[in-house]
Parts: sequence; structure tokens; C-alpha cells
Amino acid sequence: MESQQLLLSLETATRAGSIALLKGSDVLALSGGDPEVSHSNTLLADTDILLSKVNLTIRHIDIFAVATGPGSFTGLRIGISTVKALAETLHRPCVGVPTLEAIAHSAGPSDFTVSLLPAGRGELFVQLFSTSSEGVVIALDQPAHLSPSQIIEKYRTLSNICWAGDGSDLYSDLIRESAIQKGYQFTEAARIEESTDGWRTVKPASNLAQHVASLALSRLQEMDVTPNDLRAIYVRPSDAELKL
Repeated sequence: MESQQLLLSLETATRAGSIALLKGSDVLALSGGDPEVSHSNTLLADTDILLSKVNLTIRHIDIFAVATGPGSFTGLRIGISTVKALAETLHRPCVGVPTLEAIAHSAGPSDFTVSLLPAGRGELFVQLFSTSSEGVVIALDQPAHLSPSQIIEKYRTLSNICWAGDGSDLYSDLIRESAIQKGYQFTEAARIEESTDGWRTVKPASNLAQHVASLALSRLQEMDVTPNDLRAIYVRPSDAELKL
């Protein structure tokens, strides 16, 4: 892949969502959404506004990337369908990146990163990763949806955990209290620079799409991706399906 190619990344898995535009590995523009407004109402308009700020249009984009979940069911469908349509129409490659993997990448290097994202019904989407200093993210288990207490129990024997994502922010008090109960050191940080002992929480990334884009760049070098290859990672059935 040429280093100067333009990559547009859409992240609609979280409530607010975000957009990132990169030229190679350089960030050209970033945009965050409004958690109170549906992605379906603003995604294309927000994308056009972002591109216009750097005097570009959608036809200038060489590669599309999208967060594939887990996350908001409606948001995922909107983001993935939008990228599929754009890639198909413009004959461009596209890359899907799991949301929890992007969260782990955003938190920085760590031997053990637990990515957490609200899943509704008092549960969280969760997965354990290892992130190298070069930004390589390796999954250490499978994504799941569990209650906060079940998550603490699942990873209680690990003494050096980086807790990341919106779910980590939401349940930071529980994580802190659980660390103290277990005799682990607890710290809070904007981003982890290196793996250390103890439990620590990091603030959610202000623009998760940027980390989707970074992972997409490395993934594009490993595979040839077409729009039909994009698949959402839901982890659990939607509320509508549960009622059937």
C-alpha cells in the first residue's frame, strides 16, 4: 500500500461515534458525533463536512475502514452498510476492525488489556487483549457479554490489567474497589505508556475511529478485502430478537 493513500474510517459502534481521515499514517482530520443523535441522521453529512475541511470529496478516498462491533446494533448496521456502499460504488478496498480491538489499541501497550463497552441490560461487551509497544493487538480470549461482577470474577487472578473503553469509565468505581479488595495497586491515566503491575483504568479515546484506521492500515497489508467480506460482530442477539 502506498504511504500517501487516503483512508476514511467510520466508527458507529459507540453512541457518539467518530470519523477519522488519514493520509498514510498521518491524521488529516477528526470528527466526533453526538450521543443524542442517531448515526443515520448525520453520518453522511458529518463525513462530507470533515472532507470539505481539507478540500476533499468522497471520491478522493482510496481506502475505507469501519468498526465492525460489537456495539450498537443500529449503529453497526449503518456504519457497515455505508462503507460497503461507498467501497462498492467507488471500487475501493475496505477493512473491518473489531471495536474491542480498537479500544485496546487506544489504551496503549499492555500485557493484559480488558476492553469494555456497554451492551445494555446492565451488561458489558468484553474481551482480553495484549498490546505491544508497536501497536500490535492480539486477542487472548473471545468477545463476550457479561455483567460487571462476572467480568471482575473472570479476570480477578490477573494482577496487571489495563481496563479500557466506555465501560471502564462507567464502572471505574467498581474496578477501583475490586482492586483494593484484592490488594492490587490501582491507578488512573489518560493512556498507558507501558505495562506495569496493578489494575489501572484509562480514559476512553476521544476519537475511536482513529484507532480503527491505524489497525486497518496494518490489516490491509495482510489481506485483500472486498465489501462482501465485511461482517458485523454482534456477540449477542438484539433486543428485538430476544423478544421473539
